[in-house]
Amino acid sequence: MTTFMPKAGQVDRKWYVVDATNKTLGRLASEVASLLRGKHKPIYTPSVDTGDHVIVINAEKIRLTGNKLQQKQLVWHTGYPGGLKSIAYRDLLRTRPERAIEVAVKGMIPHNRLGRKMIKKLKVYRGPEHPHQAQKPEMWEPRGF
Repeated sequence: MTTFMPKAGQVDRKWYVVDATNKTLGRLASEVASLLRGKHKPIYTPSVDTGDHVIVINAEKIRLTGNKLQQKQLVWHTGYPGGLKSIAYRDLLRTRPERAIEVAVKGMIPHNRLGRKMIKKLKVYRGPEHPHQAQKPEMWEPRGF
């Protein structure tokens, strides 16, 4: 018996739609990251991108629990001296809720070239509409809710 190792061309990729309405940010992000990595498939291999494409809709209706809405900050550096920037999640969810989901999911996938390839399969939209009807996406109901 030999262990089956999928090649990049052998992976069958599907498209899934995840509705973020009234979902907690971290729980939704962990489910989306699992779909992007392919951990829901029996052919999952850590060193091969076996994941699917994920479309997240209704990003503006995501929830944060506790005091995170007031206290949590998104921090980044521009690369210039004195370039440390931050924004409160209260303001981020009002202006760019898609970015909050993208950052949460990006933190849950590998931080290497494989992870950079996986994050390109994530599409996040503020409202209920998305331009990917031609791919015939299936609705995915997260299991942890």
